[in-house]
Amino acid sequence: MIRVALLPFAALLAFATSAQHLPCKHNDPSHLEALHGNAPELIDAIQQANAELEEWTANFTEGARSTYTIPVVFHIIHNYGAENISDAQVIDAMRILNEDFNRQNPDWQNVRPEFLPIVANVDIEFKLARKDPSGNCTKGITRTVSALTTDGTQTMKNLIQWPRNKYLNVWVCANADGAAGYTLTPGSVAIFSAADGIVMQHTYVGAIGTGSASRSRALTHEVGHWINLEHTWGGTNNPGVASSCNTDDGVADTPNTIGWTTCTLSGTTCNSLDNVENFMEYSYCSKMFTAGQKTRMIAALTSSTAQRNQLIAGSNLTATGVGQPDVLCAAAFSSDRRVICQGSTVTFTDESYNSVTSRIWSFTGGSPATSTSASPAIAYNTPGTYAVSLTASDGTSNQTSTQVDYITVLAVPGTAAPLQEGFEAISGFSAPDWMVENPQSDNTWTVTTAAAFTGSKSARIVNTTTMNGRTDALVSRTVDLSNATEIRLSFRHAYARRTTTSDDVLYVYTSTNCGTSWSLRKIMRGSTTLPTAPVTTTSFIPNSASQWAFTELTNIAVPANSVANFRFKFEFESDGGNNIYLDDINLNGQPVGVEELMPYANTIAIAPNPVEGAAQATILIALSGPASIEVLDMTGRTAAVLHEGRLAQGEHRFDLPVRALQAGAYFVRVAQNSGMRAARFVVR
Repeated sequence: MIRVALLPFAALLAFATSAQHLPCKHNDPSHLEALHGNAPELIDAIQQANAELEEWTANFTEGARSTYTIPVVFHIIHNYGAENISDAQVIDAMRILNEDFNRQNPDWQNVRPEFLPIVANVDIEFKLARKDPSGNCTKGITRTVSALTTDGTQTMKNLIQWPRNKYLNVWVCANADGAAGYTLTPGSVAIFSAADGIVMQHTYVGAIGTGSASRSRALTHEVGHWINLEHTWGGTNNPGVASSCNTDDGVADTPNTIGWTTCTLSGTTCNSLDNVENFMEYSYCSKMFTAGQKTRMIAALTSSTAQRNQLIAGSNLTATGVGQPDVLCAAAFSSDRRVICQGSTVTFTDESYNSVTSRIWSFTGGSPATSTSASPAIAYNTPGTYAVSLTASDGTSNQTSTQVDYITVLAVPGTAAPLQEGFEAISGFSAPDWMVENPQSDNTWTVTTAAAFTGSKSARIVNTTTMNGRTDALVSRTVDLSNATEIRLSFRHAYARRTTTSDDVLYVYTSTNCGTSWSLRKIMRGSTTLPTAPVTTTSFIPNSASQWAFTELTNIAVPANSVANFRFKFEFESDGGNNIYLDDINLNGQPVGVEELMPYANTIAIAPNPVEGAAQATILIALSGPASIEVLDMTGRTAAVLHEGRLAQGEHRFDLPVRALQAGAYFVRVAQNSGMRAARFVVR
């Protein structure tokens, strides 16, 4: 029985195991209602478009034809997360789509013998667009940064869409409105061109990257809906309902079924063998379209409903570049790493498009210095920053891309310890001394004169509400700690929340392999230990030393971290809160003027040490006379004065002002006419 659906809306149930699949949203009223707003005239228009398409389909007879070609564009909507899938994953999805629609999928011959005679070669070729709507060169993949990647509704689709009469638009996102993917059938979308296309959750795209083989037929299923196929049991989203035996999908050679969510090949739910392996099933073992489904799809593709017939027109294939031989229009490349230590290797990938027959690479400072490979591996043995150039050719024309300072090679062994940085001698961050990771290319770590704990400069991120979700890192050079018997990393920071709910986070990491991998050493949250000043609704600038805090990391073990290529980084994750400042970074150093005094510390005893409550300093005075006894912080500033005046020869005890000191490392310094000496202690 052929059923005419009045308001068909198609969505995908994931092609994965039942424990993994996302819910289907077939006939979910939220999408359609968002378009027609329950306006009677719009609902009538949808019903009329569906009826006209069904009439066209009923009278359609396919004659001789060549392969139909559909230009496709993938819009990657991402917020720098895993949803920002690679070009390779998109290309893999296109491979699977073309195999399935052209009976080239290697598993089609494994369908039950009863259905082998009707396995269809739909004979539709999908090609990534080669020209954008303005006629410019494209690879058929766009990338748009937006938090709406977790929305996945029409609001997200409104960010970018190419004309639906020229391209099949596929949006890839983090959350396809709670589904694995969804689309509107041609009749339902006929009068809503802005809604036309397919939305896919990124893990249901292709079989590589974030995709998987078990979910890789998702796009095939969705394209079937996009060209007017229903599920095999009809227009509902409820497989397994007995009443579905009385409905139909509008295709004569797909047996009536109640639908499957398991691969039960012997299923006979409506007194005949079910086509469980159909692409429009939810059985997770889909392999085929039927001949009748092919006819229904070609009918929709050749109809004027939703302008589907304009897609396959020769003039459109020329306009979108898919009907002509590929022409090279851009040279581009990527690499697996951009910052390495000397002696390491970088693998490059040629991403030029759209037709590359040969290429010539040039690697300043690299070995080899040139290559013709599509993916060369280049060694760098000398510290520095180096350019990379690629000239691609299609045999007729050339395109060149040159990236200056593309590769940074760090020294091994690195800078001799200690490393002390107060930012006074620099005006900005640049490799190889300090590197900034700013994937969003917005506000990030800069050197500022707005505030400082010591001197006049510090590092700062101007953190605004628009930066919510952004992550930026300040990364050190390599430091030689190969002879270190103790490793201490300390710093000052200042931060205020913008509201009482602000929860920006500062992470501190270290690396023993030049940054290939990182170990988390410290987490400071806006809701707990990060704030140093009261809630500030305006842009925060610390106004006194009391609005700075001292932190020392003592959990960096030796000898595991005693390496010649030690690195560390400060990573700030914005919650849209307020500004953060860093100053007086100190790795294995003492405050200026103190380190040379430490050999004489045996005449100063501090107990207990580390300090968690009360503590005393016992000081031996060898000769009577004037003495100045102070507590210094790690920057050399006076935190407290214990004594100023004459002291007699002998042993003296002084209570340390522990409650007035923040957690961190300090020194007791004794100054007399005969010289100075100091001893270190830690407040916990």
